[in-house]
Amino acid sequence: MACRSTCFFAAAAATLIGACTLEPHYHRPPAPVPALPGGMAGSAAAADIGWREFFPDPQLQQLIALALTNNRDLRVAALNVQSAQAQYRIQRAQLFPTVDASAVEEVERIPIGVLEGEIPSASAASGKGSAVPSGITVHTYDVGVGFTNYELDLFGRIRSLSHAALQQYFGSGETRRSVQLTLVAEIATAYVTVLADQTLLDITRDTLKSQEESYALTQKLFSGGTGTELALRQAETTVDTARASLAEYNRQLAQDRDALELLIGAPIPDGIDFSEGLNRGNLVAELEEGIPSDVLVRRPDILASEHQLMAANAQIGAARAAFLPAITLTGDFGTESTQLSGLFKGGSQAWTFSPQISVPIFAGGANVANLQATKLARDTAVAQYEKAIQTAFREVADALIARSTLDDQLAAQQALVMASEKAYRLADMRYRGGVDSYLTALVAQVSLYGAQQQLQTVRLMRLQNLVTLYKALGGGIREHAAAAQTTLEPSRSESSPTHSGPSTSN
Repeated sequence: MACRSTCFFAAAAATLIGACTLEPHYHRPPAPVPALPGGMAGSAAAADIGWREFFPDPQLQQLIALALTNNRDLRVAALNVQSAQAQYRIQRAQLFPTVDASAVEEVERIPIGVLEGEIPSASAASGKGSAVPSGITVHTYDVGVGFTNYELDLFGRIRSLSHAALQQYFGSGETRRSVQLTLVAEIATAYVTVLADQTLLDITRDTLKSQEESYALTQKLFSGGTGTELALRQAETTVDTARASLAEYNRQLAQDRDALELLIGAPIPDGIDFSEGLNRGNLVAELEEGIPSDVLVRRPDILASEHQLMAANAQIGAARAAFLPAITLTGDFGTESTQLSGLFKGGSQAWTFSPQISVPIFAGGANVANLQATKLARDTAVAQYEKAIQTAFREVADALIARSTLDDQLAAQQALVMASEKAYRLADMRYRGGVDSYLTALVAQVSLYGAQQQLQTVRLMRLQNLVTLYKALGGGIREHAAAAQTTLEPSRSESSPTHSGPSTSN
């Protein structure tokens, strides 16, 4: 009973010691940026808005869902998560002994002289002049189970490596979410770009039709002797220019459709209709004015960077443990006999137990250099984390500034189009009535066409800005991320290392 109690307390002590690590306590570095413009805690975060809510257009939803299934970059990111998960499991398995079953037959020839403690003579070795056998053959059979070189994690070296692998795994998961969020934003941007191309193409067709009518009228006037050749050639140049623009927009539309197909990873479904252009309406939802104060640290790319920082922090614990003694255990229990039939008979039990302790005395400075390297890697990860936050801050700030000016620009451009339409209508009426020359109508028509083109460009910029802002704020992707995250990621409760043992902040 006393022996069992002793063994129990010894096992408990070993468990408690094994739970200690030499990792520095992790503290999240403060964000090296000022408050976001217009920041306001408590408002709904973009990360809480699913992409189906933010992109209500049914066609766009269909394209995004297709891309999330077929896009190769996203598939690679998901495979990287699974690879990181496997690496974590491999590292974590070192916390437990590896038990193997083995069956061995050993055959050994032993010279007679060795058995007698002397070297046999040449005649005995050759077998001449003597009938004494030169040696005997010994068979040994061994069956058992055991473990080899199991390291007791007294100072948390293996546990720190396991923590590092776990954080790298979590980081790969956040990277996958970042790739997915980027893909959703790219699909939305490519979709509205194709719609804008279609709108510009329709405007160019209408303009070409109007200019062809003006050219026909000018040609009729010239043939009747009431028009000039200059007016005829001016009308002809406008028709040729519109035809060139029509070819350009046809080419641009085809290329942008190809870019959209590449992002989707499959052909655009036949049911997708771009004919309405940007006039489809309700393409992108509006975000609230208030921006949560913690928006930056919720972005998946920043979370991935922080997990890499935590992994680098855990590596320091493993490097510190290399300065301390290491204990490895090797043991085997089974049965052994010189005859196969005697393996499982009474008295054939055999066991070995070989504990080994190693204390580092001289390593040529390798351990010191390794510790220094891990600390430098941690400092590098801190700088990368801070840079990720600064980059995110600039992206959000730029998007917010653009949003505040694009609405004004859009309103001004719409007013310009209306004024240009009135000016062209009046100029055309005066030309047809013979009051003004064709040059006045031509200038008004070119101005209207340019204003219409610029209006569609501003509309596209505003939609793209909303998509960019949604992505910069870490837009929600929970519709498809939740299921994958459940199957691919372990519990987040494992992500925080236990600091039961000695620790410093350096």
